[in-house]
Amino acid sequence: MSERRVVITGLGATTPLGGTIAETWEGILAGRSGAKPLPEDMLERYELPVHFACTIAQDPSEVLEKVQIRRMDPSAQYAVIAAQAAMVDAGSPELDPERLGVAIGTGIGGVWTLLDQWDVLREKGVRRVFPLAVPMLMPNTSSGNVSLLLGARAGAHTTVSACASGAESMGTGYEMIRQGRADMVVAGGTEAAMHPICFAGFSQMQALSTRNDDPTAASRPYDTGRDGFVMGEGAGVMVLEEYEHAKARGARIYAEFAAIGMSADAHHITAPEPEGAGASRAMLEAVERAGLTAKDIVHVNAHATSTPVGDVAEANAIRRAFGADADGMAVSATKSMTGHLLGAAGALEGLFTTLAVHHRVAPAAINVDDLDPKIDLDVVRGEHRTLPDGDIAALNNSFGFGGHNVAFVVKSV
Repeated sequence: MSERRVVITGLGATTPLGGTIAETWEGILAGRSGAKPLPEDMLERYELPVHFACTIAQDPSEVLEKVQIRRMDPSAQYAVIAAQAAMVDAGSPELDPERLGVAIGTGIGGVWTLLDQWDVLREKGVRRVFPLAVPMLMPNTSSGNVSLLLGARAGAHTTVSACASGAESMGTGYEMIRQGRADMVVAGGTEAAMHPICFAGFSQMQALSTRNDDPTAASRPYDTGRDGFVMGEGAGVMVLEEYEHAKARGARIYAEFAAIGMSADAHHITAPEPEGAGASRAMLEAVERAGLTAKDIVHVNAHATSTPVGDVAEANAIRRAFGADADGMAVSATKSMTGHLLGAAGALEGLFTTLAVHHRVAPAAINVDDLDPKIDLDVVRGEHRTLPDGDIAALNNSFGFGGHNVAFVVKSV
């Protein structure tokens, strides 16, 4: 592997808290929940036990043209919106298309297109199925559409590793630059899974919160009263760039993408390994590959979904990886505000980790009224935490069904 350094020069998002990363970060710092009621017709027709979710704040029609919306599944729409914004934030650089890459992950892909077109086939016949159904439903529809939009020819990749997809795609972008395949990669994750089948499936697993009487208080990572995660949707994208390339064009640099670590639990298709053995390996690999030690990590943006089992397993993993050094790490749980964006979660939280390092602030979680005594971590709640001056580094954790563990390190430049 070369010594090419990778930095972050652009950020873009569309989320339950806002149509931009600036609006979303403002919502995080304001401690605002993105949870809201689901459409009444959906609830009545399918008798769903969960009545709320963190749905997208800005309708894509406010940003995209009608023809784009017609030809793209919502998951691709979100990715294109976030990618466009990230490139603008990076200064809309002009570069050789063969040195520009794309890596956009998703956990579920074009579920709306898939099931809507199945209904069309059953009810109206084959001649009424939309000709673009397949390119709209395939998991790589987002990376393909972003590649077309930007003219990116260094590669267009899609990582599908459940809720670790977005973070792993950022790692793919990092590796593309390190290997010399690209000078810039637009990387992140997207998800648009607010479909009744997703709510039904997760509900049958008893994975979702059913706090229907108080949706904004439903996502409560690490709290003793947590009863499941809150569904979210949206996309988060960052522009990764080779350091010397960024310097040469005078780019604004948010932080350095220092390293990524990955592992697999091989334990259970949905449940995490309870002692955090696999997750801790991913964290330690990321820290070691970054040339750092546990004492250098001042902040962790935790996966922290608000599930009774998952939160404890991650806490065990952090403590297992860092031991006594975890005592001083400011742990943020931003899903308390955004909900769980599934395949886009790690990507969006990667943006939050970057902004935390850039602005020297670890955002406080909301709804943590009674910290679970099994969570032996310094969870940031109540007030945001100011991060130290000087060189600092932070860790972003993402874990997915199937036993996927991804952690990456962002450090100051």
